[in-house]
Amino acid sequence: MAAFYLYTFNLIPHSHSSSASSNPDSLSNLNSISAKIDKRRSSCRTSGFTVLSTHSNPRILKSNRRSRYGQVLSPYDTDDNAGDEDGDWFFDDEDSETEEFDADRKKFKSQKGNDTRQGSRRRLEEDQSIRSLKSEGSFNISKGELDVKNGKNTIGSSYHTFNKSEDYDSSEMHGIGKLKPRKSTENKYCRLSEEIDLDEKWFPLLDYLSTFGLKESHFIQMYERHMPSLQINACSAQERLEYLSSVGVKHRDIKRIILRQPQILEYTVENNLKSHVAFLVGLGIPDSRIGHVIAAAPSLFSYSVENSLKPTVRYLIEEVGIKKNDLGKVVQLSPQILVQRIDNSWNTRYSFLSRELGAPRDSIVKMVTKHPQLLHYSIEDGFLPRINFLRSIGMRNSDILKVLTNLTQVLSLSLEDNLKPKYMYLVNELRNEVHSLTKYPMYLSLSLDQRIRPRHRFLVSLKKAPKGPFPLSSFVPTDECFCQQWAGTSLDSYLAFRQRLLLKDFAKKYEKRR
Repeated sequence: MAAFYLYTFNLIPHSHSSSASSNPDSLSNLNSISAKIDKRRSSCRTSGFTVLSTHSNPRILKSNRRSRYGQVLSPYDTDDNAGDEDGDWFFDDEDSETEEFDADRKKFKSQKGNDTRQGSRRRLEEDQSIRSLKSEGSFNISKGELDVKNGKNTIGSSYHTFNKSEDYDSSEMHGIGKLKPRKSTENKYCRLSEEIDLDEKWFPLLDYLSTFGLKESHFIQMYERHMPSLQINACSAQERLEYLSSVGVKHRDIKRIILRQPQILEYTVENNLKSHVAFLVGLGIPDSRIGHVIAAAPSLFSYSVENSLKPTVRYLIEEVGIKKNDLGKVVQLSPQILVQRIDNSWNTRYSFLSRELGAPRDSIVKMVTKHPQLLHYSIEDGFLPRINFLRSIGMRNSDILKVLTNLTQVLSLSLEDNLKPKYMYLVNELRNEVHSLTKYPMYLSLSLDQRIRPRHRFLVSLKKAPKGPFPLSSFVPTDECFCQQWAGTSLDSYLAFRQRLLLKDFAKKYEKRR
């Protein structure tokens, strides 16, 4: 039995007839109803509704159609086939007003339809359907469903509707009534898909990690370093990184942590992250410094608290001799001390300093407590060159030991850019002897351009520089104390002088480079 759907208000009741011959008035009734249909169709054009016939829409025969992405489509969805001549069937009436979606999908813009060919073909198909009904002597008129949603009229179940799907973007239109296929998510990671075997299931995680500044090149590094880290559920990764943020890890450090230790995305909050944070707190590290320790040594989460981290702490206390109360400070200064082979690094450097300088154990323990980074320094490239330089300027082993015990970071200072220029200024400009460094080893850690030279030149300009060796103690206090105790001027005067001096020195260096 053929069916004709009229999408108007329920003005025409359902009618049924088994055959034309069973009722003498059937033909006249058909003619009457046909006239009513034409009248209602004209009324629908005026009111903005559309009359659709199942026979006029061949797509209803394609009940198993799928999109190019494999999704099952409604029989009334538009086709992407450019060769389909009635692909714009949604707006088919020449007198109807076409409705175009705004980008926000909430407002409509109306424009007069101008496709007379489509409207003519539609009316012709509907007239043919009516004639077919008359010849068969039976018909069925079903009531359309009218849904009023969000202040706009949409035809119900058998009408084509647009949804926010992954396949179409409603903010961009192709012609009349066709939606432009949304750009595939994979296109965002073109380079990544060329470099690695990219799985679409990873996209949510990649999108989330991108909020921390990670780019495709970083994802390639993560893949090469630890591929399973890219297979983590995005929600799980978010939970773990948010926990790290809650304990003090800064947003800008998340990127560096992930690149250094991508496995951290796999560590659960309850079974791993919380227990390691509790371990750090137990060492006496304040809450404000927990994030700093994690950012400096994210690999600590890959070590067992009971089987690795706690034994390392016991070794530092029992074998090295670091006091328990100093452990928190030592770990803050060098978080890597928890994840390195402490026994080997300690024994090697302890033996070297004892043999080379005759350093007693207590002195070396003081060095480690003040500057635990020395356990990471190379003996050949770090210790020996600097010890030999101090010897070359006239220091004895006992003097060197005093300097290193009080200022262990001398072992980390550059020879060419730091130690040698400061020594030359000490001797030539300040007219001091090398032995003064044993009393004021801090001189070697101060900035030559920002503190030593400006303060010396400022006192000279004020004619307040003492005759003979320039007092190194004038470099120790803060700028404000220096102005009060040594210069007798305002802080602004000194800062302005230092700025002019820096600009002058910069101009000289620039001229030399030219």
